[in-house]
Amino acid sequence: MATHEIYMQRCLELAALGAGWVSPNPMVGAVIVHEGKVIGEGYHQRYGKAHAELNAVNMVISKYDNHIDLLKDSTIYVSLEPCAHYGKTPPCADLIIKHRIKTVVVGCRDPFPAVDGKGIEKLMNASIEVITGVLEHECQWLNRRFFTRVQKQRPYIILKWAQTADGYFAPANGSQYWITGPAAKKMVHAWRAEEDAILLGKNTALADNPQLNVRLVDGKSPKRVVIDRRLELNAGLNVFDQTVETLVFNEIKTDIDGRIKYIALEDFDRYVPQYILFQLYLQDIQSVIIEGGAHTLQTFIQDGLWDEARIFTGKTVLTNGIKSPFVNGGNGGEYIVGADKLQIFYNQ
Repeated sequence: MATHEIYMQRCLELAALGAGWVSPNPMVGAVIVHEGKVIGEGYHQRYGKAHAELNAVNMVISKYDNHIDLLKDSTIYVSLEPCAHYGKTPPCADLIIKHRIKTVVVGCRDPFPAVDGKGIEKLMNASIEVITGVLEHECQWLNRRFFTRVQKQRPYIILKWAQTADGYFAPANGSQYWITGPAAKKMVHAWRAEEDAILLGKNTALADNPQLNVRLVDGKSPKRVVIDRRLELNAGLNVFDQTVETLVFNEIKTDIDGRIKYIALEDFDRYVPQYILFQLYLQDIQSVIIEGGAHTLQTFIQDGLWDEARIFTGKTVLTNGIKSPFVNGGNGGEYIVGADKLQIFYNQ
């Protein structure tokens, strides 16, 4: 692997540490190299806090008395184009210019309109060498949620369900029925900690009374999104326990009750997934896991509104019941998780 790729790979490893904490910002990693030695590195750790470049520069400043001279003769690797605008923090391009860092190696451009080439342009106008496109595909893929939100004005959508060995989603009466084992359940909790929201329909909320939070791993619980057209769900269900922000899409009212937001849609007969996703986009929700039920999942599939499907297949057999949804997408791999099989598909 070439030298630039080695350091950019480290940027990606650092950036991934921000998963679940920086949305709706992108995950970014930065590495500062002087004469073949890494002298500083950092990543964007929390939304609204210091960006990767600043954390990397601050590491150099804290470790080396001669940091001024070192930075002038260094190369900084960044997985995403340095920002050029004032947001929660000052522009990172200005920081690099201030310290006269000699060379900037960028993984991929930032599609956000306030940046999108402007950071690179600002650096070049300051006579700083800029190299772009190093591990570009990998850098874009890491931030596929961010790219989807910016470019498609909707969250990145992950479908998740479990099915029996004979292809059933649940018993015919829709009652709760555990298909997968403990390892799969723990993995699902880890996934929840990485995403902004988790969505389900009324029937699943009623049948399973899920908590939709993170309990089996360390991490923050996602926002909960419930589709309850006529507001028929009992207020005593776990999804209404006020522990996390919960959005309830319905056709009756728009109101706020503590951490529960009721959002009325104008038309509940057409384009419901589109309306919901646009509302989530407006609330800076960058990614959503759709966990059920089968009808809700199939509705999003039919409208082509999904990016990734994660499907567990257990060893249990139902022989009849509610059939599992079906997706036709690119094969993202097959894995064994405990006693269950996990298949990944991507919408092409």
